[in-house]
Amino acid sequence: MARLEWDDLRYVLAVAREGSLAAAARSLGVNHTTVLRRVGAFEKRLGLRLFERLPTGYALTAGGEELIASARHIDETVTTLERKLAGRDLRLTGTVRVTTTDTLMGSILPEFLAEFRDSHPGIQIEIAVSNSMFNLTKRDADVAIRPARNPPQTLVGRRVAKIAFAIYGSRGYLAKHKAKELGGHRWVGPDDSLADTSVAHWMKAQVPDAEIALRADSLMALRQAAQASLGLAALPCYLGDTPPDLVCVHRPIPEMETALWVLTHEDLRHTARVRAFTEFAASAFGRRRALLEGARARPRKR
Repeated sequence: MARLEWDDLRYVLAVAREGSLAAAARSLGVNHTTVLRRVGAFEKRLGLRLFERLPTGYALTAGGEELIASARHIDETVTTLERKLAGRDLRLTGTVRVTTTDTLMGSILPEFLAEFRDSHPGIQIEIAVSNSMFNLTKRDADVAIRPARNPPQTLVGRRVAKIAFAIYGSRGYLAKHKAKELGGHRWVGPDDSLADTSVAHWMKAQVPDAEIALRADSLMALRQAAQASLGLAALPCYLGDTPPDLVCVHRPIPEMETALWVLTHEDLRHTARVRAFTEFAASAFGRRRALLEGARARPRKR
């Protein structure tokens, strides 16, 4: 009877979860030929074909479904054990993997990370930029720093500030467009992937007939478009108030407001390096509360 190796099962699980070699390789941080080789060797050792190779990707065979069902239980058990062991780590060394948004990483977070590195040189930070919530239960990340009105109940942490939103336009755009009403302006706005955001809901309700010059799946992209004079943009104040070429044209709008959270998993909250990072993060964002909460966002004369 062939002996099952857990490391091989990780590759098989990744292909089953992602549906293709390329996606599985990205999730594991390896190249796709490594995944192909490991899965092929695993199938050969077992004498069992686990996947149908289809033009659209990899689909589990009946035998593969049976093995994966059991392997997922093993994966959950091992992940839980790793998380609990990590939670007992009292060293201020090692790696903390942080997931955050492109807006935070493209604005105030790098400065804070530099401050943290100076204070804790033994801790290395890994950043995963994503606008979706990573699964901290599965250890995709140790800490999440992101806006949320209601964070997942499986995570623990603190609300460190509110995030205010206001309306911004470039000096060049405003010099050419004198409309007094917001609906009379040209806009850049979120695409369908951001349809559930507070910005999208506000724009749909308040400027439904406005000309939309550009849509994007990123608030960072909308800021860049606004800076290029494509139109007005609704932005978090920490994004809109910092560039010198953007002007606040409308005060912060309560309907768009959300909150900034620093979150981790219950099993990791007492890990020394995770606790050091989350406490430092809460303090650092607290010192930047005025920027986050829109205290500087005052409409300027044009």
